[in-house]
Amino acid sequence: MAIKKTKKKGMSAKETQNNWKYIKWFWILFASGFAMVTLVFLMASWGWLGEMPTFEELENPETNLATEIISSDNKTLGKFFNENRTPISYNDLPENLIKALVATEDERYYDHSGIDARGTLRAMVKMGKGGGASTITQQLAKLLFTKKASQNSAERVLQKVKEWVIAIRLERQYTKEEIITMYLNKFGFLFQAHGIRSASRIYFGKEPKDLKLEESAVLVAMLKNPRQYNPHRKISFEKSKQRRNQVFVQMYKNGLLGEAEKDSLQQLPLKLNFSPEEHSDGLATYFRAYLKDFVKDWIEKNPKPDGTNYNIYRDGLKIYATIDSRMQEYAEEAMKEHMKKLQAEFFVQNTKKRNRTAPFVDLERAQIEKTMKDAMRRSDRWRNMKNEGYSEKEIYASFEKKAEMKVFSWKGDIDTIMTPRDSIRYHKHFLRSGLMSMDPQTGHVKAWVGGYNYKHFQYDHVHQGRRQVGSTFKPFVYATAIDQLKLSPCDSLPDVLTCIPAGKYGNMEDWCPKNSGEKYGGYRTLKNALANSVNTITAQLMNQVGPEPVVTLAQNMGITSEELIPVPSIALGTPGISLFEMVGAYGTFANQGIYQKPVMVTRIEDKNGTILYEFTPETKDVLSKEAAYVTVNLMQGVTQHGSGMRLRHASQKNDIVYKEVVTGYPYQFDNPIAGKTGTTQNQSDGWFMGMVPNLVTGVWVGGEDRAVHFKSIAYGQGASMALPIWALYMKKCYENKDLEISKEDFEKPDNLKINVDCSRAVASDGLEDLFKNQDEDLEDLGF
Repeated sequence: MAIKKTKKKGMSAKETQNNWKYIKWFWILFASGFAMVTLVFLMASWGWLGEMPTFEELENPETNLATEIISSDNKTLGKFFNENRTPISYNDLPENLIKALVATEDERYYDHSGIDARGTLRAMVKMGKGGGASTITQQLAKLLFTKKASQNSAERVLQKVKEWVIAIRLERQYTKEEIITMYLNKFGFLFQAHGIRSASRIYFGKEPKDLKLEESAVLVAMLKNPRQYNPHRKISFEKSKQRRNQVFVQMYKNGLLGEAEKDSLQQLPLKLNFSPEEHSDGLATYFRAYLKDFVKDWIEKNPKPDGTNYNIYRDGLKIYATIDSRMQEYAEEAMKEHMKKLQAEFFVQNTKKRNRTAPFVDLERAQIEKTMKDAMRRSDRWRNMKNEGYSEKEIYASFEKKAEMKVFSWKGDIDTIMTPRDSIRYHKHFLRSGLMSMDPQTGHVKAWVGGYNYKHFQYDHVHQGRRQVGSTFKPFVYATAIDQLKLSPCDSLPDVLTCIPAGKYGNMEDWCPKNSGEKYGGYRTLKNALANSVNTITAQLMNQVGPEPVVTLAQNMGITSEELIPVPSIALGTPGISLFEMVGAYGTFANQGIYQKPVMVTRIEDKNGTILYEFTPETKDVLSKEAAYVTVNLMQGVTQHGSGMRLRHASQKNDIVYKEVVTGYPYQFDNPIAGKTGTTQNQSDGWFMGMVPNLVTGVWVGGEDRAVHFKSIAYGQGASMALPIWALYMKKCYENKDLEISKEDFEKPDNLKINVDCSRAVASDGLEDLFKNQDEDLEDLGF
C-alpha cells in the first residue's frame, strides 16, 4: 500500500518536498557519520590506526615490578626498582579508598562497559568544560598502553579512540574489581611512589589497608594530577587539600557521606608521614646493598625456564631475609646514639689547635699526602673522569676546584662550597662503625649495620671491611689449647715475659709480646688472663699448641682472611678479618662447637609466589661441646671482672665513661654474658664481641684510616668505643619481650669433665711440666 504524502496547511508542495529532502539528507549524513565512527573503531581494533595490544598483552600487561625485601617479622625492609611498584590484591584495598575513587573519578563505574556514554555526550556538548569523560577503565588503558601523549590534535583523537577500544576489551577481560586494582597498582604518585602500596607507605608510612578516609582522599585527589595536587610539595600543598575536600563533596553527592560527616572531614588538617623509599633511605641500607649483589649472583646461576635471566628491577621478586626489622632498628639507633657522643669527643681531641695533622694522628706531611692521593684514586670522581679519558694531572687538578656540595654532620647535611680534596679530608674526621647480630643456632643474621649514613659513607664495615681484630682473636688460641690439652679456666700460669724463638713456627724473628703497661708477676688463671687480655699467657698457650692448629680452627669457623698466616703473632689479632666472619666464628662457641654459616636469605619467590630458592643450612662440627662450653665460660669472665665489666657495674667518678662521652652507662646487666674486647695498636680499632645463648653480636669502631684514632687508650679501647653500642642495642632488644632474647645461662654439656668452678679448683697435675720448656726458651734468649 503506497504511503500517501500529506502536506501541512499553508505549506506548498514544493516546500513539503524540500523538507523531506532535508530529512533524508540528515539521516544519510547521520548514518554515514555513524558508519564512519564505527569504521574508525573497527580500524583501531584491527590495528590499522597503529599498534594495539594483543590478547596476551591484555592478559599480562607489561609492568615494572619492584623486587621486595621482606624481613623475618614480615616488614618491608626495602626494594630494588626502576619503578617502586609492589602490586597488591583487591582485598588489601580499604573500602573507603574504593568508594572515594569511584565517587570522584567514575560515578557510573559499575554501570558502564568501559565507556560512559552520558559522560562522553556531556563532555562533547560542553566542550570538556563540565569535566572529562574518561572512565577508570579508559584511564587504565592509557596507563598500560599509551607510551606518550601526542601533541598533535589528530593523533590525540586517534589515541583516544584506541583507548576506548582497549577499555572495552579490558572490561571483557577483567572484573570491575580487577580493573580498579590494576589501575591503583599502576598509577604513579611521584617521589618513587609507583602504585597505591608505595604511595601509602611513602606519603603516610602505612599499608593501604590501614589508610583512614582522609588519607585515602588525598591519594584519590592526586589521581587528577599527581604533581599539581601533591601534598609533599609546598607549592601544591593547599591545592592538594582543596582537591581532597572535593573528594568528600563527591562522596556526599553520591550518598556515601552525610553532610555533617563531609563538613567534619573537610575541617581536618592534611597530615603526612613522608617516608621516602629511595635506595639509600630506610632500614638496613648496607644490608640491602650486600643483598643486591647476592641476588644478582643468584640470578646469573639460575635462569628462568625460558633461558632468560630474572630482572631484579622489573620482575617483582620477593626476597625473604633473616633480618628482624625491630632488631635492625635498635641496632641502628644504638650505633647513632653512641657514635654521635664519641665523635664529639674525637673532634675535641683533634682540632687543628690540638692536632696540626688532624684528623690524622702523628703523620708526616708526605704520609698524609700519600693517604689523600690514595683516597682520591678510590673515589667515584676519579673513576668517572678516568673513564672519560682525562689525564691523571687533569683529574688531580679537579680535586682542587671549589664546588657546591653536601657534607655530612651529626646535625644534618650541610650545604657548602669546598674543594673535593677538602671534602675527603673533612669526612675522614668521622669515626666509622659496624655491627652484626646473629642467631648462633640457625645462623640467621638478625641485624646488619655497615655504618650510620649510607648516603655519605657507603663502605660496608660488616662485610667489606677487614680490620685487625686485636684481642678478640685470643679465644681461638684458648679454644685450641683447651681442645688439645684439656685445660681448665681455673688452671694457672706464670705471668712472665714469654718469647717464641725465631724459626720455631716459621717466624722470622723472636716473638716476645709485652703486656699492656709492661706489668708482670705472679700466677694467673686462664679465666683471669683472658678477662684482662694478658699477652704473656696467650703467648705461652700459642707456644704449646703452635699457630697451625689455631689457624685451622679459625678457618673451620668460617674465617677466610688471606692474612691468617700461621705465625705466632696472630695470637694477638694481627690479621685483618671482617666483622661478618668474626660473628660467624663466635657463633660456633655459642652453638656448642658447631659452625653455622651465616644466613641472610631464607627463600626467593617470583611475583606469583612460586618458590625459586630456599637456603640449605651449611654446618660443620668444629669443636667438642666441652671445649666450646669451657671457652664460653672463659669469656664470661671478661664481663664479670675483666675488660667488659662495664656491662655489670655502676660507673666510678674516675672512670672516663662517667663524663657521659659514652651514653647509657652504667648498663648493669645481670644475666650471663660471654664476650671479648679488642684494641689494636695505637687505638686504631676497637672491638667488642658479645654473646648470650641465642644471640651473638659483634661491633667494630675505628677511623677510615688507621692513622685516624684517639691518642689515649682511655677513649680508644674496645670497651669505650665498641662495647657501649653492644650494650645499648641489647638493652633495647631485652625491652621488647616479643624478641625472646635469652637471659638464661649457656647450656652445659652432659658429662663435662673439665672443671669450670674455680671456687673448688685444684691445680692440674703436670701443668708445670707442660710449660717448663718455656723457661728454657727464655734462658736461650738471655732473659
